[in-house]
Amino acid sequence: MKKILLLFVATIICTTISANKPYKVFCELVGKQKFLSAKCTVEIDMGQNPYENSKLVDKRGKKITFNSMVDAMNFMGRLGWEFEQAYVIAGENENVFHWLLSKDVVDDSEANEGITTREQFKKQQKKIDKQN
Repeated sequence: MKKILLLFVATIICTTISANKPYKVFCELVGKQKFLSAKCTVEIDMGQNPYENSKLVDKRGKKITFNSMVDAMNFMGRLGWEFEQAYVIAGENENVFHWLLSKDVVDDSEANEGITTREQFKKQQKKIDKQN
């Protein structure tokens, strides 16, 4: 009986430890910079619906414009994201930057901490309007 109880306790401990094991999530920053422009607009792809408006916005819903992709990376770095890889697609009137980032999380909700897209902001506003 003691062996069964010990095995049961060991199983619970192992399950609890493995449940809190960090794992890596990824996102892609897609920055667009007009030719000869100093500013960069950034969208974030976290595997969500590709048709959603995924431009980054502040707490008031205003589009965040960055000075450069490095400025955008500094923003993401403060949220715990790390640089993995980058490439650029040059067009006639603009350059499109693709930066792959990663973050170690224990729960999927940690990936979105500090990040708000225009679509998420709209959904939050609809919830607030329904409550009032």
